[in-house]
Amino acid sequence: MFETFDLFIDQMRKEVRSLGVRELRTAEEVDNTVKEKGTMLVFVNSTCGCTGSIARPALSIALKDKRLPDQITTVFAGQDREATERARSYFTDQPPSSPSFALLKDGRLVKMIHRSDIEGREPEEVAGLLRETFQKFC
Repeated sequence: MFETFDLFIDQMRKEVRSLGVRELRTAEEVDNTVKEKGTMLVFVNSTCGCTGSIARPALSIALKDKRLPDQITTVFAGQDREATERARSYFTDQPPSSPSFALLKDGRLVKMIHRSDIEGREPEEVAGLLRETFQKFC
């Protein structure tokens, strides 16, 4: 059973990495990346079946836009706990939410798209939220 679950997690990681998204797996990697100037999208990946199956395709669609953040990164909730906790520490005054998207500008949170913004929507709708965020802040 655990082997099947690990394969499932590995598939989700590969799906996101195949988009050119940089996976952050340690707190140190998160801190070093956040220190860089510019805009940074953090996708909090999740094993949540229904919402995750909306968020990952939405990310794929949104990344086809011409205006994108300087850095596009991901942490995996429930898998890379240290990295996820550290990333969430930059999402000031926001409750934990996964999957979710956070846009940071020069290390400060400027926009959060929570699980509640993803649930019950089509990937194209969530991609639209991401594109609007990119247009406004990137």
